[in-house]
Amino acid sequence: MSRGHFYLDKSNAKLAGVCAGIADFTDVDALWIRLGAVLLLLFGFPIVIAIYIAVALIADKRPLSDYSAHEEERLLRRMERRRARKAGIGRGERLRGELSDIDRRVADMEAHYSSSNSRLAAEIESLR
Repeated sequence: MSRGHFYLDKSNAKLAGVCAGIADFTDVDALWIRLGAVLLLLFGFPIVIAIYIAVALIADKRPLSDYSAHEEERLLRRMERRRARKAGIGRGERLRGELSDIDRRVADMEAHYSSSNSRLAAEIESLR
């Protein structure tokens, strides 16, 4: 859906989000915009590369408030994969890290609820 202003669309980006941004702005499927850009390039318009780079450098990134929950989730997963790839972390190591993080958070929740329940029980006993 067009939002009235052109933004780079990082959630649907293949390179810099220019074609996805154009697709979002014009309400055309990004596949057709990308295909058109490639065809223009193949038919002898190398200026397409310069225009693409210029738009990628000049245009604003789409604000996070404009992303739907699904798009935001996909964008965050993509960013996490890039971060893991740069750090040299493999998929198995990343999954182990995520599981240990989940385990730690569950243990924190158990500690919070069990400690607050014991305080609650003590308060109830003091009222009797």
